[in-house]
Amino acid sequence: MTDYTSPDYDRAALITIDVQSDTLDGQPLEIPGTTSALPRMVRLANAFRARRRPIFHVVRIYRRDGTNVDLCRRAVVEQGADMLIEGSPGCELAAALRPGEGACLDPALLLQGHLQAWSGNEFVVYKPRWGAFFETPLMAALEQRGVSTLVFVGCNFPNCPRTSIYQASERDFRVAVAADALSGLDAAGTRQLEAIGVAVRPTNAIVDAVMAPTTSLQSPLVPE
Repeated sequence: MTDYTSPDYDRAALITIDVQSDTLDGQPLEIPGTTSALPRMVRLANAFRARRRPIFHVVRIYRRDGTNVDLCRRAVVEQGADMLIEGSPGCELAAALRPGEGACLDPALLLQGHLQAWSGNEFVVYKPRWGAFFETPLMAALEQRGVSTLVFVGCNFPNCPRTSIYQASERDFRVAVAADALSGLDAAGTRQLEAIGVAVRPTNAIVDAVMAPTTSLQSPLVPE
């Protein structure tokens, strides 16, 4: 790590990727390791909530007719596959990760490209493809809140998290990954991330850093 890439947890936002009910064990789009990593994702989310730091839940939502589905899955959705379908229970964020029982997705709002606010500092972002920054309002929202560091957790590193992390790096964000709160991350992936300056840390270490007394000369991020 260098002065350019070391995370500044006083100016950090948590990014969760595709932690939706359909990706959990026994569900239509089951991703191995996501259910077992979920408690650590929740622990990180609770730390960010306690410190009033921004959280962005990035999700996929498929229209029933398949018109907005990425090409590699479009045919199976057109044929009736029930995965991440707008308005379905499986499309919702995993229950344990939601900030409360009433926190449900608003597909109409999200599919129009708008940010959905769940609280003063917790939001949902719909991404139409792998990356969290591609045709989404995420970058503008991060700039508005003075975020310098992104902490990533979520579902299936080889696809959406990897793309989103590289997009964050090319936008000059400092990036940290909670290795035990991201399904699909292996030793090769860890080496690749560290090679581009990503801090790959266990959840406990990131929680401790987030909960530490503020050290930044700027005030910590708080709701507007």
